[in-house]
Amino acid sequence: MGRVGFLIQPLHLMVNLSETELALNMNLLQQFKNYVQQQKLFHAHDRVLLAVSGGVDSVMLCELCRQAGYAFAIAHCNFKLRGEESERDAGFVKKLAKYYEVDFFYKEFDTEKFALQNKLSVQEAARELRYNWFKQLLKSEELPLQKTSSAAITSLSFVATAHHADDNAETILMNFFKGTGIAGLRGMLPKNEKIVRPLLFARREAIVQFAKHNQLHWVEDSSNISDKYSRNYFRHQVVPVVEKVFPNAIENLLANSERFRDIELLYQQAIEQHKKKLIEKKGDEIHIPVLKLKKSSPLGTIVFEIIKDYGFTAHQVYEVMNLLGADTGKYVQSSTHRIIKNRNWIIIAPNQLQQPSTILIEGPGSWQLETGRLELECINSVTGIPGSANIACIDADEISFPLILRKWKQGDYFYPLGMNKKKKLSRFFIDLKLSKTEKEKVFVLESNRKIIWVVGYRIDERVKITPGTKKILKLSLEA
Repeated sequence: MGRVGFLIQPLHLMVNLSETELALNMNLLQQFKNYVQQQKLFHAHDRVLLAVSGGVDSVMLCELCRQAGYAFAIAHCNFKLRGEESERDAGFVKKLAKYYEVDFFYKEFDTEKFALQNKLSVQEAARELRYNWFKQLLKSEELPLQKTSSAAITSLSFVATAHHADDNAETILMNFFKGTGIAGLRGMLPKNEKIVRPLLFARREAIVQFAKHNQLHWVEDSSNISDKYSRNYFRHQVVPVVEKVFPNAIENLLANSERFRDIELLYQQAIEQHKKKLIEKKGDEIHIPVLKLKKSSPLGTIVFEIIKDYGFTAHQVYEVMNLLGADTGKYVQSSTHRIIKNRNWIIIAPNQLQQPSTILIEGPGSWQLETGRLELECINSVTGIPGSANIACIDADEISFPLILRKWKQGDYFYPLGMNKKKKLSRFFIDLKLSKTEKEKVFVLESNRKIIWVVGYRIDERVKITPGTKKILKLSLEA
């Protein structure tokens, strides 16, 4: 009984509550337990980490978990954005954890610095920092506890946030105007991998009433008053205006979110079927036949669903669609990938990593390339012609060190093995029907300013082994 009075007065001591208020309290608790079970958010034996800011929503989540008998710990992020108020919130949440006799996890972030370094808004930076930390805590074998109880939690199953129904409705509205598609219109999910939102069933008004009935204390975030943040603007300006015309607007939005969640499932099933028919994986590249893609409908939607995972935006869909009728070699680029037209194919490939333009080879050894490891060794004899284009044997007396290993360039030529005429590499690659990305990965090996090996493809006629060869240099490219 020593805890009574600090923050929460136990239910059996709430003598001032009316029967109606008591029924409301019990009804919300039962709704909470039902929602956790129906949405399969977690089990009674799971240990849940509650993300607690100190506001009424997260404080109420703590109390509901206590009354429901769920094992939990508390985590608080200090983003260092509101000066003394941030420190006040951190101190309050630590006392809250001590009151509930649960373990407390605390982390401070230099949010503004992180936002600047990563070119994010402060809100985006805070979100990324928060969820990255939660993921670390879930994976950690040794939890960095600030002890507030004698029974330490050794592992955590889920992270629970205090997002509620009004938050979800605001999110849906914001997503609608931003243009995020079906995933945005279905709003927040009750469960997303290890992140659960057990209050999505509850309206903000019911949460505040529950907190008052249970005599909970909480802290107010002064930044919630400012309309400079998009969510606050929607909360204070947009939603009230809409509700004047459509009083049930929030309930309708939430009902629609349920429908869109089902629609999204059907949508994703259809998209996966299209992907299976279209996509061929070749190493780290995605190959899509142009003719098949052209026949797909709705084309724009299918293209977007394929390219969005590679850093491309909805605004680039039409550029990609234009590639279908473009010349070979044309491409569209994102920060991580390129989509290239190559004859009858569309190829999605990672952007090329920076590789030294020239490597000096002064003798036998090995060197790492994008396409594998290049090895040079001297051997005494060779039987027959190597069975792989990745292995070449040349007359060592026809070359001299140092050799130069470099990327091929326009204008390069050599005398392909078996030919007495020189051939430009650009034409050689056309004959081999290499794609743009395959050509970009080709290295050549030079001796005395002449190409002796197009690495992984063919040696030069002038360095081939003959009956008079005395010393042999074996060249191999191992993936």
